[in-house]
Amino acid sequence: MNNNVTTLPAIGAAHLGGFYAGQIMIAGVLHGLIVAPKDLGENQRVKWLASEDRVTGADSYFDGMANTMAMAEAGSPLATWARGLDINGHADWYVPSQDELEIVYRSFKPTDDENYLYVRSGVNASAVPPTHAYSATEPAQTQVQAFAAGGEQAFEEEWYWTSTQHAAYDDCAWTQGFYDGLQSYDSMSAGRRARAVRRFAI
Repeated sequence: MNNNVTTLPAIGAAHLGGFYAGQIMIAGVLHGLIVAPKDLGENQRVKWLASEDRVTGADSYFDGMANTMAMAEAGSPLATWARGLDINGHADWYVPSQDELEIVYRSFKPTDDENYLYVRSGVNASAVPPTHAYSATEPAQTQVQAFAAGGEQAFEEEWYWTSTQHAAYDDCAWTQGFYDGLQSYDSMSAGRRARAVRRFAI
């Protein structure tokens, strides 16, 4: 991906096929995250994998593209959907990793509900800057009106898939709750929402 930029847009600004969501460090390289438009890049109900078999190479907490490519090779309906997207001239969309989707939640939390303070939800060493566990009020509801509850780009108050498998449970992958921020996991055969992302090197 060679869309190098020197001046970053504001959070939520239209940029490179979607909306700018924040920064993440991937293998020592700083990247900007782009969230797909909701009408073109969100799947309402999709399985991570039809079977309950571990997918080799889909266990990164920060590299969603690598995870998605491994998932697609294994026949993942979720990855096949994401890799098949061609939105606003860009065809390099993928399923965000756990750390990538956490950044998206911080930027675009749809409601003003208190965050659920569960274990280490919100701890993100890949974010730039790195972040700590949520408090009841931080992150707060997004200030980007299009992404606030009821807005045309708003995330639903539901679970969204990440592309990161659970390290201990072969049949589970991580999810991010967009109602209270809880990071948890679910059976890969469950139908959950998903929102595609892409990235660019900074």
